[in-house]
Amino acid sequence: MENNKILFVDDDQRLCRLIKRYLEHGGFNVSCASCGEELHALMEKEHFDLLLLDIMLPGKDGLTLAHEIRTRSSIPIIFLTAKADIDDKVNGLEVGADDYITKPFEEKELLARVQSVLRRAAASKTSSVLRTEAHFAGWKLNLLNQTLISPQGERVDITSNEYRLLSTMVSRPNVTIRREEILNMLSGREWSPLDRSADMAISKLRKKIEQNPNKPEIIRTIRNKGYQLTAAVEFVETSA
Repeated sequence: MENNKILFVDDDQRLCRLIKRYLEHGGFNVSCASCGEELHALMEKEHFDLLLLDIMLPGKDGLTLAHEIRTRSSIPIIFLTAKADIDDKVNGLEVGADDYITKPFEEKELLARVQSVLRRAAASKTSSVLRTEAHFAGWKLNLLNQTLISPQGERVDITSNEYRLLSTMVSRPNVTIRREEILNMLSGREWSPLDRSADMAISKLRKKIEQNPNKPEIIRTIRNKGYQLTAAVEFVETSA
């Protein structure tokens, strides 16, 4: 594992220097990014074997970034964050993270967790698959070209925001997607409790996929929390 390359994403520059030193002492090559834009730019230029990701980041939060990455890559992801509530941990694992470490932490624990995740990833490489299409309630969402096909076989136009929202929901069926996560996903900007953008986005999506948008059966409202895709989801997969 001495040549493994790790990308650490956190806007705390002091912590970046500390983590870089810890991991380099463990024999890893480490790069740092402070936000989602820097993360994507680095991943387009270089290959990384593992992603260490904070949740509280400027712009898009870590949960949103992890979901975006997971739809097209099987790179191991470990959250390294101060958010220690059980709901935060569950949300982190549900978006596709391989592990979740809370701050503060010990150097030995960090190295052990990183090595463990990399071992599991190496063992599963031969059987890795890429999800290309999601099927739910007769609908087909292509995860490569971001197209949506109705149960009648007709293409339904969706915006990039609607694709991000729907792909998130099909990747986590029967899991409540919080309004604040939807707002971060769609805009990456500051939001207030009175912001209705998430509800408006769901309403527009329901008009496209629900037989009766006023009595939705596919996307259910979870009172005071968010929304949930209730349909069973099957994925079409190919070897990565």
